[in-house]
Amino acid sequence: MFAKGQNVQQEFGNQVMTVIGFEPDLIENVITQWEDEEGTIVTGKFMESQLQLVDE
Repeated sequence: MFAKGQNVQQEFGNQVMTVIGFEPDLIENVITQWEDEEGTIVTGKFMESQLQLVDE
């Protein structure tokens, strides 16, 4: 289980995202946020099994 504020990324991706919340009743329950190359803040939802913790 991840915690709010942790940095994660998809297994085969390179985009580092920050965990901002959870929706426990849904399959895609980890809510993440990141800034794209144009400076736009993007929010996404993923299954926990799709993500891995980023070592910093």
